[in-house]
Amino acid sequence: MRALPFTTSYHTRFPEYLRARFPLPLVVGYAAVRWFHRPSRGVLVATRSICHDLEARGFTNVVDWSRGVDTELFRPDREPALRLPRPVHVYVGRIAVEKNLEAFLSMPVSVGSKLVVGDGPQLPALRTKYPDVHFAGARFGEDLARHYASGDVFMFPSRTDTFGLVLLEALAAGLPVAAYPVPGPLDVIGDSGCGVLDPDLARAAERALAIPRTRCRAYALTFSWRRCAEQFLSHLHPVGSSLDRAHAQRAAAE
Repeated sequence: MRALPFTTSYHTRFPEYLRARFPLPLVVGYAAVRWFHRPSRGVLVATRSICHDLEARGFTNVVDWSRGVDTELFRPDREPALRLPRPVHVYVGRIAVEKNLEAFLSMPVSVGSKLVVGDGPQLPALRTKYPDVHFAGARFGEDLARHYASGDVFMFPSRTDTFGLVLLEALAAGLPVAAYPVPGPLDVIGDSGCGVLDPDLARAAERALAIPRTRCRAYALTFSWRRCAEQFLSHLHPVGSSLDRAHAQRAAAE
């Protein structure tokens, strides 16, 4: 209303999340999201895939803003929190319908264990439905880092994430990634050789187990918080720009 410049950021695919719960067409959800972000000088998004997707849906002000990871907290040399039968297939994140977690939990595994770290509305039902899965609940800080270190391959069944910060945490902990070839994993993993993206999640996990942990760690080190911060600062529109001055002059004249 005051014509001040500002930026916004797009972290969540709300139209897809709403459709997963209610019969709301995507076109309606995206019309609302587009209306919300339209006045922004720049809509910051984490990956090129999401950028292209939003532009195809009528957004005209999308800019890049990558992510970083705490490589001191998440490390391969941490003492594991759990000693489960190996290989351990681990998921970390929210336990909710939009995360498509049952694609992982129902996945056939001939040997090893499944570990789920996190909390959410689906946790009670899934814990009952899959008694052979180890549900560790929500974990934080060093405790969370030690749960990553308990795994051998990181499972990412979501098809709707805009990035997936847990991917970077897992890679920093030396875990190769098994995921679907969708935005988020396609951008973070890409052709890095640190994961396997396959429509068959079980096949992706089996192949990912052969990836060296050192390769995953080295790749995670390229996602620095400094680069993330510099990218963010480059997109800011400070108050006091020529547009602000013009608006102030109009307001004074009135």
